[in-house]
Amino acid sequence: MSARLLKKVLKEQEQKLQQKDPQHIAEEEEEDVDGDEEDQKLNSGSSINPFDLLDDDDGRVSDQEGESETADDSLQGSRDKQNLPEPKGPIDVILTSDNKSKKKKKKKNNKEGSSASTHKVEESLDEILETFSLDVNNSSHHDVPEKTKAADSRRRDNLVKQSAASILQVDPKFLNAENELRRIFGSKVVKSFEKSSQTGSSRQARGVRRGGYNPRKTVLVTPSEHWPRWDGSLSMEFLEVKDGYHYFRYVHSSSHSQAQREFEAAKAIHDLNGIASILLYHPYHLDSLITMADYFKFAGEHQMSTDSISKCLYALECAWHPMFTPLQGNFQLKFSDEKNKPLFMALFAHMKNMDRRGCHRSALEVCKLLLSLDSDDPMGAKFYIDYLSLRAEEYAWLEQFSEDYQSDNSLWLFPNFSYSLAICRFNLEKHESSEGAHEFTTKSSSTDLMKQALMLHPSVLKKLVEKVPLKDQAWTGIVKHAFFRSEQVGIPTLDHLINMYVETSYLIWRLPDLQKLLRDAAQEVIETLKHDSSEANDWACVRKEAFSSEKNEYRHLLVLDFSHSVPTLPPENLQHFMVDPRMRDVVPNEGLVANANNGIPAPRNIANRNAIAVLLESLLPWVHYGDANGAAEDGDNQLDGHGQGDERQ
Repeated sequence: MSARLLKKVLKEQEQKLQQKDPQHIAEEEEEDVDGDEEDQKLNSGSSINPFDLLDDDDGRVSDQEGESETADDSLQGSRDKQNLPEPKGPIDVILTSDNKSKKKKKKKNNKEGSSASTHKVEESLDEILETFSLDVNNSSHHDVPEKTKAADSRRRDNLVKQSAASILQVDPKFLNAENELRRIFGSKVVKSFEKSSQTGSSRQARGVRRGGYNPRKTVLVTPSEHWPRWDGSLSMEFLEVKDGYHYFRYVHSSSHSQAQREFEAAKAIHDLNGIASILLYHPYHLDSLITMADYFKFAGEHQMSTDSISKCLYALECAWHPMFTPLQGNFQLKFSDEKNKPLFMALFAHMKNMDRRGCHRSALEVCKLLLSLDSDDPMGAKFYIDYLSLRAEEYAWLEQFSEDYQSDNSLWLFPNFSYSLAICRFNLEKHESSEGAHEFTTKSSSTDLMKQALMLHPSVLKKLVEKVPLKDQAWTGIVKHAFFRSEQVGIPTLDHLINMYVETSYLIWRLPDLQKLLRDAAQEVIETLKHDSSEANDWACVRKEAFSSEKNEYRHLLVLDFSHSVPTLPPENLQHFMVDPRMRDVVPNEGLVANANNGIPAPRNIANRNAIAVLLESLLPWVHYGDANGAAEDGDNQLDGHGQGDERQ
């Protein structure tokens, strides 16, 4: 209230008081005194409120009351100085309103105190639940001695610290590829590109969103507005806690199981249109989305392939358990469970799509998530994570990962890590020299690490010279040396891993600085072998000891999947396209690579089939049963010991 308004109110109250009887004024004074005594009793009774013991807000209220009383005393003193008559009645009206406001404040503070106390109780309950985590067995033990409780709490704290410091923790702010594109090209360029790409589908999007449907926000992908509503066909259940890892698995609903049976039927007859019709009624069927994504990829429709994989990830994330937080790095979904496989396949395809778009930092986070979900690494994420780390310039993280992952230093024995760690150290040395910071370190130099990589895996050099390619004359003399002449080691596992590394990381070696590092290290290795040839035998023993298996342990990882080139198929072969996403590890690598390069489908099996069906099928131009010379190696593809040619009528 302003000073002018206060004076005006006081004058009006004074005029009213002058018209009143003094006896009436005295009666009002007695009523006011009785009201004040009742207010004091109520206030004293409210001080017994048990919530006052949990909060100190009452002290603040009493301070405010003291301040208001001093203000009233100062107002009374100013009236005495001016020799004004005391306007008992109206002033008491104002004071009673103030008392009512004080009561409201006290009630509000009491409510705040009660809410604060309940909030504290909720916080304590949350802390208890966090200490129990997901270990359901702990809830049944109530009569545990204090020492064991303290030991269990320390053990839980250690597990929490280990999970917090996990090297495979995923930063969610880097998972969005659009954010990385904005950092690279600027927000204006990205917005203009999005507007140009959305002009064609804006009418379709408006038609779909008639009911104002807003898709659910997810971490892995950004759902599009024209996507259908999540149908809830998937869910996830918690299994157990073991060795600090929380195990989950996906569960299919009855509708998803029915769609899966329809998918198996369409796959059996190689009916791609049937799979497309499944998506009309079950838009989030996982195997159908993955199959269509592969089809669009081979057809050259990369945007549609990316959209199918994004839909698949959206459905998988919508089905996550409330306690499933895989970004922490200590949650497991085993690939051996058939229902968990689509998540691994979709994440791998999503990682490759972001790498192809140039979003290497986002692809690195997806690769870390893929590696953390199953400690067995069924998709071979550790053979791609070094390439993404170098492209994203995460050199310090890659060194730490090689030291902390699996608590040993065995990663440097793999071809990809032996060469990538040398590149990593080279870039860190260059960064330190540019900043003028020369810190003492016990780590080996980049030249020493490159020499070790060449001594351990010499066949990588010749493959890189041919793949990059390196056309300097110095490479001709280096490749002709006896130590670098061979392209095969003779160990199936190691030869396969070397082919995967060269196919993945040959783009990095196009930088002149790295070519100079590799050339200088190779020349030093040649000089070393001239003085001491026995060192080559020592490294050969290390190689055989590290890869002692006589079989290819990573034959389920296709070299084509780690390639940056996307194979395409002719239209006549795409008409009969069918990929079983769960049988990729059964097909040999050589057959898929040959089919992708030459565009010739694999010979079809005609054993134990109807002769009329085979006759009608042979009329189709894209069907192939092998050549007339019996080139088909499988005996099941032959009838009566003779090969069946394409000319069969």
